[in-house]
Amino acid sequence: MAKIRPFRAIRPAEGYADRIAALPYDVYNTEEARAAVKGCPDSFLRIDRAEVNFERGTDPYSDEVYKKAHDLLWKMVDDGKFVREEADAYYLYELTMDGRVQTGIVSLASIDDYLNGVIKKHENTLEAKEEDRIRHVDTVNAQTGPIFLAYRANSVLRHIVSKTKTEEGSLLYDFKSLDGIRHRVFKISSKEDLLTIEKTFSEVNEIYIADGHHRAASAVKVGLKRREAHPGYTGEEEFNYFLSVLFPDEELKILDYNRVVKDLNGLDYDEFLASLMFNCKVDPILELGGFAQRDASDPREAQAFKHHQFLESTVRPTKKGQFSVYVNERWYLCEFLPECNSTDPVEGLDVQKLQKYVLEPVLGISDPKRDPRIDFIGGIRGLEAVEDRCEVDCEAGFAMYPTSIDELFAVADAGRLMPPKSTWFEPKLRSGLFIHELDY
Repeated sequence: MAKIRPFRAIRPAEGYADRIAALPYDVYNTEEARAAVKGCPDSFLRIDRAEVNFERGTDPYSDEVYKKAHDLLWKMVDDGKFVREEADAYYLYELTMDGRVQTGIVSLASIDDYLNGVIKKHENTLEAKEEDRIRHVDTVNAQTGPIFLAYRANSVLRHIVSKTKTEEGSLLYDFKSLDGIRHRVFKISSKEDLLTIEKTFSEVNEIYIADGHHRAASAVKVGLKRREAHPGYTGEEEFNYFLSVLFPDEELKILDYNRVVKDLNGLDYDEFLASLMFNCKVDPILELGGFAQRDASDPREAQAFKHHQFLESTVRPTKKGQFSVYVNERWYLCEFLPECNSTDPVEGLDVQKLQKYVLEPVLGISDPKRDPRIDFIGGIRGLEAVEDRCEVDCEAGFAMYPTSIDELFAVADAGRLMPPKSTWFEPKLRSGLFIHELDY
């Protein structure tokens, strides 16, 4: 049973939320982060990627960088850009993207629930990436980026969420980020609601990490480190919990996570396409008037639409079991043959079938986590990004049908792991809106 509790947040002062809120640190490399903070002195990215405050060439993993993150955060608190809540509360974090609304409950989750499997994962983590966030959290003495968790929706929590949004005085922030996503934050402070939320989650047997596996693993390891330093700990100390936002499954959307490869393993284009046909039906997509289009009868009609509209409507796979291939400046719609299907929660994933029947046997990519010949492109960037990479440094691209939230749950429930880069969640949670201090 899950232990979810309210907390005393440190959060942006009035008028600062939109200036502070930033995309997660791992969305950027260092140069992208430098560009993002330009002209944004209060951006939380200056704390999450503190190397941007130093000259180019500074080691992002040096002690001085982590100390800078600590000093910047607590100076902003001292300067009144953040406020400290005086009492425990839950919060609602609502994000609206392209008309779709998802609302999560901001809270603390138990590191013990992570360790005992109540909080389930579906991805492995890399030790080097964990170590960076361990040092960041430990030095800053706070968790600054929430972990994106999912739960099976229930009517009790749905009612509290709906009621809170209508209560006078509950709205704390309402702003649009540069990418057009609307962010609203509400405070839940009624004692009755606090108890109901905690009790309701105590009856939930499974919670799932949707996004933030490295942040979760790092937060847990910092908690275990602090337990070692405090052998008389009670289990109620702040370091026993990590910052989370819990979303109901019915509101979540997973985007495709696409692949590009840098060579065809010695095959020419025709040999590559012929190799696909051992396990897939391959359907060429006609090119008319310089645009990709299936079943088009009038070239003049093709000219009336923009290229990306064709990508979205005619090249993108439309059902499970399909994927599209871009090679030699043409798209092909592919569908796995029935004998490739499986009821196993991992073997039945399209990303796993691509690995098993295409990437490994045809292209010789046996370890996609480490093979430099493969790269991954999040669905938020569109299929044009796949084409662009094939024009620059890749020979072929694969557009995937998105993994479903039910598939994610099934893999996690089975105690299994997905192939790398199986899910891309949007919108991304912003860092800096909620801070959980580990030691008061």
